[in-house]
Parts: sequence; structure tokens; C-alpha cells
Amino acid sequence: MRYPMDEAALQARLLEWYDVNARSFPWRVPPGSGRRADPYAVWLSEIMLQQTTTAAVRPYFEAFMARWQDVNALAAADDGEVMAAWAGLGYYARARNLLKCARVVAQEHGGRFPDQYDALLKLPGIGPYTAAAIAAIAFDRPAVVVDGNVERVMARLHCVEDPLPDAKPLLKAHAARLTPRKRPGDHAQALMDLGATICAVKSPTCPLCPWQADCRARTAGMAEALPRRVAKAVKPLRLGHVHIGQRADGAWLLERRPPRGLLGGMLGWPGSEWQEGEFPDAQPPAKGRWRCAGAEVRHTFTHFHLRLMVHVARLPADSAPARGFFLPAADFRPSDLPSVMRKAFNIARKALAAD
Repeated sequence: MRYPMDEAALQARLLEWYDVNARSFPWRVPPGSGRRADPYAVWLSEIMLQQTTTAAVRPYFEAFMARWQDVNALAAADDGEVMAAWAGLGYYARARNLLKCARVVAQEHGGRFPDQYDALLKLPGIGPYTAAAIAAIAFDRPAVVVDGNVERVMARLHCVEDPLPDAKPLLKAHAARLTPRKRPGDHAQALMDLGATICAVKSPTCPLCPWQADCRARTAGMAEALPRRVAKAVKPLRLGHVHIGQRADGAWLLERRPPRGLLGGMLGWPGSEWQEGEFPDAQPPAKGRWRCAGAEVRHTFTHFHLRLMVHVARLPADSAPARGFFLPAADFRPSDLPSVMRKAFNIARKALAAD
């Protein structure tokens, strides 16, 4: 027989644990400081943290905050500069939505983020999780914040054996019952920290958990087995070509990808479509003595694996490309490229250096 949990006691113990063990991040306000988190910093960090680790996000967050210190500054920024600053962080639709959201907040909300969940949910690029996180952390609203860490904690605390994603509504309902009206922002961040540091995916350190006595999965000896997940489908493999050409004066042949779609708005190298089954025809973007670089790019996106055959060429000074544009060597920064294009450049640079 399962007895009801003392939710007030669970809330209190979690916050006591958080007051001592809170992780330090540049977008956070330490518990007990008496300061309110900056909504702009909370929003920016939450967008960056979607499907990305805190370690990867930290330098990007700090760079963005140094360059665009508030939402009005970001709203006025050049699209290409923002996309270049985002390069390497991945999931580039987030950067496009970041700009859209900043401009809506600046133009329609006087540069101030709404402080209510429903209003936040109407902004571009803000879904239920991000709206709840901003409402709770920046405005101390009792919103229910559920990410992967929180799902794992709830699944173990209540010994929920239904697999994800079907178990999501039940896990959110459990989280909602535990969300306090007092310090809901700290509570949300405490749950995230608990899942990230104590209630980890593998080898949870249950003896250090403030909820160990109440954890039903621990009592049943199932903590490490939860949450269960439906087996993922096998990702398909797509194949393509990429052409990297350098003019006699050092300029590189690049293109700006269409604003919509994968890597939308990012700088990249001209290339073919990416298709399954076999490599498509290689169609160079300019006349030249193109050759295979002797290596290929291997990269994984959310829904598929990719292999790109890299082709290189030294192009004449009067080259007139059918696609793309030449960027002077002095203006070219490999860091402005998305990761897959940066991988291709590293291969091409070695091949061209051998000429």
C-alpha cells in the first residue's frame, strides 16, 4: 500500500538542500541573496540550454550578455552577427526564434518580458517549459517547470514505471503537486540541480538525496532503472557533397543558407542536397580543378546522420561562381560556421595546404 507523501515536508527539505548545494551559473541569482533574477538573462539561458549542456552554454551566454546586454540591444542586432555568434551551439532555429522573440518584446512589450505564463507562451520560440521556467525563476510565479531532470526525479520519487514519453502527463502532475507558492523559482532550480547532480541518469547517489527516505523507486531497488523509455527509432543516413573553394587572393567561396530549414540563416559552403540511399551528383558551384579532399564529414543531427564528401579547389582571380559569394580572407572566421561546416573546413584546409 502506498501512503500519501508529505508534500510540504518534501518542499522544505528540497529548499534546505538547495540553499547549501545550489550550482553557480552566470544566469542565476544565488538563493538567499534577496535579488530577483534578470528576465532577459533567464530567457536567454533557457533558450540556449534547450538540448544543450550547461558547460557548452556558459561561454555563449557570457559572450551574448557582454555584446547585447538587454533585450532591446539584441532586438536591434544584425541577423548575420547573431547567427555567427550562435555558430557551434547547434539547433539554429533557436537563434532565429531568439531574434524574433527579442523584437516582439522590444516592439510590443516596451522591452519588458511579460510576467505571466500565458503571455510568455505567446512569444516566438517559447514553449510550455520555457514559459514556466521564466515565470517561476524570473518572476517567482508558481509555474510547473518540468525538464528531463525533473521527469527523472518524479519518476523515481513516485516509482512511475510507465515509459516516456507516454508518462509525461503523469510526471508533470506529480511535479505540479510539489510546486510551492513560496520560492517557486528556487524550487524549480533545486529540482533541476537534484536531477543533474544527485538523481543522475546512471549511478544516482541516493544517500546524499534530501528525498531518499520518501523515494519509492529507491525502496523498490529500481532507482537506476527509471524512468523507462520507449526504444528510439534508428536514425536514417543522408549523403551529400560540399565544395570549398579559395580564390587566388585568399577569399573563400561561401553561401548564406535560406532563412528557413536546417542551418537556416547560417554561413556555409556550397554543396548538394542531402539524400538517403546514395550520393547525389556533385555539381561544383564554380569552374575550377575540383578534387576530392580524401576525407568526408560525419555529423549527427537530431533526426538523421550525415556524411558529406568534401571537394576542394584553388579558384582563379576572375572566378564567377554560379552559387555563393567570395568573402575576403580577412573577414572570414571559421568560428562563424556551424559545426558541420567547420568540420568540412578543417578537412579542406589540410587538403589545400598540401597543394
